[in-house]
Amino acid sequence: MSARRDYYEVLGIEKGATEEEIKRAYRKLAMQHHPDRNPGDASAEAKFKEATEAYEVLKDGERRARYDRFGHEAAGPSGAPGPGFDGFDLSDALRAFMRDFGGGGAAGFEDFFGGAAGPGPRRGQDLRVRLKLSLEEIATGVKKKIQVKRQVKCETCLGSGAQKGGKKTCSQCGGRGQVRQVQSSFFGQFVNIAACPRCRGTGEIIENPCLKCRGEGRLADSSTVVVDVPAGVAQDNYIPLRGLGDAGPNGGPAGDLQVLIEEKPHDVFSRDGSDLWVEMPISMPRAALGGEIEIPTLEGVVKKSLPAGTQTGRELRISGAGLPHLRGRGKGDLIARLRVWTPTRLSAKEKQLLEELGTLEAGKTPKPGKGFFEKVRDAFGG
Repeated sequence: MSARRDYYEVLGIEKGATEEEIKRAYRKLAMQHHPDRNPGDASAEAKFKEATEAYEVLKDGERRARYDRFGHEAAGPSGAPGPGFDGFDLSDALRAFMRDFGGGGAAGFEDFFGGAAGPGPRRGQDLRVRLKLSLEEIATGVKKKIQVKRQVKCETCLGSGAQKGGKKTCSQCGGRGQVRQVQSSFFGQFVNIAACPRCRGTGEIIENPCLKCRGEGRLADSSTVVVDVPAGVAQDNYIPLRGLGDAGPNGGPAGDLQVLIEEKPHDVFSRDGSDLWVEMPISMPRAALGGEIEIPTLEGVVKKSLPAGTQTGRELRISGAGLPHLRGRGKGDLIARLRVWTPTRLSAKEKQLLEELGTLEAGKTPKPGKGFFEKVRDAFGG
């Protein structure tokens, strides 16, 4: 979005909203615009990020106070003045969402995706596994097989947990799966609706449990899952696999499997978003004389022309030699940072040649002073 809207306007709340009202407003918007409910919808993704950004600021008392006083410029995650959420991307929003609503409890992830709001079997637990990837795999995308230990539906009782005809309606809740609890206080009576403790919210009691799963409706299992990883993923991105978590007890729907990406360190390259960096040593003669050098990339060696008189710290950029953009076209760049390498062991002949060079005008170092450093700065565009 080109201009950032007022955070209160984004969440549809008043400035005096309570913490619970802020949370409730965000939950409603997140449920509506979550990327898993709107695959491929760029507008929904933008609204999800915007709502999460607003929530992250307004839920925090100190950050909210700074925002109320100074606006967007003072609401950064670190608390310091400045454009606080520049670079706040979808992975940041999803991590924030999972942090506060990913527990799978009554007020958590199940509330967003069809949890136990009424009688019936409970939803299974969400599972999380980490998947380690090399930079080469991230660059191309990859299909990976992972072994997952989880609870699966019992095939003997088809997940019901009971032998044939072995269930009856719960007498405590009358099959509703919920009970009303009335509490009195100084301010009056309060009615609390909770899951029935006897049938655990299912509305049914198992009289004759399945002998294989002992009435649970599910069994421990280990199976292989294939994960299709798109190119360009990054550390802590996650891939949701619907229905591949634990099966719910007594025929409840399965939870999800969250595959969290873990990036292996690379021996040659370091990563900055979609750009790659490489430290490139060059010899003193090559730095002085210039010429052609070979720079490594993920797809092979690329030759680049080096100007004479190159100094340590100079950077050469190779467009499109970085990583693919995860949700866009094209690739990042590869930047080679040059380092003039000084040999530590010299032969007698090499020492002689370097000493001869040192006596020549071209081999003499400049005199220290402001003028020299200004020249270096100007050479690098500082």
